[in-house]
Amino acid sequence: MNTLAKPTEVLPPADEIGNDAPPPAVVPSAQRWGSDVIVDLLHQYKMPYAALNPGASYRGLHDSIVNYGDNYPRMMLCQHEETAVQIAHGYAKASGKPMVAILHNLVGLLHANMAVYYAYVDRAPIFIVGATGPMDESKRRPHIDWIHTANVQGQAVRDYTKWDYQPHTVDGVPESFARAYGVMMTEPQGPIYMCYDAWLQEKPLEHDVPLPPPEAMAVPTPMAPDPAALRKAVDMLVQAERPVILVEYAGRHHPSFQALIELAETLGAPVFDINARLNFPSRHPLNMSMVKDVFRDTDLMLCLDVRDWEKPTTELVSTTRELGDLVPASAKWIDIGFSDVELSSWAMDYQRLLHADLRILADTAVAIPALTDLLRERIGGQTDLAGRIARRSKDTAGKHHAARAKWQEQARRDWDASPMTAPRLASEIWEVIQHEDWVLTANTLEDWTRKLWDFDKPYRHPGKSLGTATQFGISLGVALAHRDHGRLVVDIQPDGDLMFDAGALWVAAKHRIPMLVVMYNNRAYYNDWEHQVRMAKHRGTALDRAHIGMDMDDPAPDFATLARSMGWHAEGPIERAEDVGPALRRAIEQVKAGKPALLDTITQKRFEFKS
Repeated sequence: MNTLAKPTEVLPPADEIGNDAPPPAVVPSAQRWGSDVIVDLLHQYKMPYAALNPGASYRGLHDSIVNYGDNYPRMMLCQHEETAVQIAHGYAKASGKPMVAILHNLVGLLHANMAVYYAYVDRAPIFIVGATGPMDESKRRPHIDWIHTANVQGQAVRDYTKWDYQPHTVDGVPESFARAYGVMMTEPQGPIYMCYDAWLQEKPLEHDVPLPPPEAMAVPTPMAPDPAALRKAVDMLVQAERPVILVEYAGRHHPSFQALIELAETLGAPVFDINARLNFPSRHPLNMSMVKDVFRDTDLMLCLDVRDWEKPTTELVSTTRELGDLVPASAKWIDIGFSDVELSSWAMDYQRLLHADLRILADTAVAIPALTDLLRERIGGQTDLAGRIARRSKDTAGKHHAARAKWQEQARRDWDASPMTAPRLASEIWEVIQHEDWVLTANTLEDWTRKLWDFDKPYRHPGKSLGTATQFGISLGVALAHRDHGRLVVDIQPDGDLMFDAGALWVAAKHRIPMLVVMYNNRAYYNDWEHQVRMAKHRGTALDRAHIGMDMDDPAPDFATLARSMGWHAEGPIERAEDVGPALRRAIEQVKAGKPALLDTITQKRFEFKS
């Protein structure tokens, strides 16, 4: 009986390939194939990893990556196409660099749809490679190639990708690849989709196909602000008595983290971080994130790369859907960002229109330092203005410290409850990891980590979690991005989210991605349970029936056993808070040895405060 050797699929250690390591040399052969050209481009544009679920439609490309490309990009086998896209999503958020996700023809693309949409909403650059056909009917296999082929396959995701294209000949591959890369990486960033005909991949290559010039600029320079508009913004800011900075995506570039500190300190203005990316240090005295009262007496709002200005600046009565404005009607608004550049004609992720008094189209990576420089010039020598800024800074610092003291006090309530409260779990994790070089992936434990932990560096957190069935896959990508740096990556993992794709646990073990998962396990889809409680109270229906269709009990999933079955170190279920610390220390030892670890910690349904 003939047997095939089983090659290793484990990702190589950090000293063999890193995020910035040069690709290996291609392996020449007597015959080249169309798919070799795609691999040449993946090497030229330095795409180190490719997450995929295997499929015959790209068998030509698969062979070229493994053999001609010497397994570069390094292939990561995933059990679902959504997971493949989510890993690339998390990697892009954490590293600022794109990753490849490969999807099998029409069906793989349709499987991945939701993950593609969330990457688009979250402005994550992902180079999505698909396949179709063959479009040449004479080359199609009976039945299967027909039902897996679509006319203009990219139309399935066109409404939530920045660009899609299907080259008709191998000569069209390099130019379209270069354009796709530039479109993907130009701000506001987002996913693109390149669809490669199966026969285009598998045909022998009979002539040389020129690649883009290596010295050509792959991505255009950032969008700069209009100088006159920026000077007008300075006029408005120095005249304001109580300006507030609202920021959402500026921290996508890590240098903007420090740049925003300098702007806030120069202006003496409180900062409210929406946390689509980590924009501002949590314990800085000007940080007023999660304190909505900061908006009540402001006379000027400065929005920096903000799409969702409405949620933080309003109060919502959920049952009646009524909104109340917190910002006074007399306040002025300045909006610096991409505004309508990222407007979609299909997805309404653009939010409600902000009727700003001054709208400046610019990349905040350029605009924030420029604005700070102009403010320093204006403030210099003006004793009264400098004094006003100093008093404002001192007042904000007092409010910041008061808020933190209040959160510390609140976190102690029901301290010994079993199951434990969310703030107790956040406290126990922080007690153990605070001296490590740590990263928090997605979930912020109902914002208790933001209230209690010290987010002091821009890489500590790539931004808030998205919808259910996204968080674990994205966390895998974040862990991959930080693996080469040896950081302790922590995923506070909701139970309902992991149940969507529990098979993704295997990906971390298979590809040696060390990460620490601490389950936020309340054995329910409790966000929706809360909505049913609101409806019951509003309509006068039975509160004790609100759990129907929401609870994840009877039987309760055993996440520790599940993780162990896929090669993880795992403990649990853990209900007593005093058991969390020792279990964390044991788990971290395993993570530092290169093995993923999971703790199944059980929490209360919700930690509520009585007024």
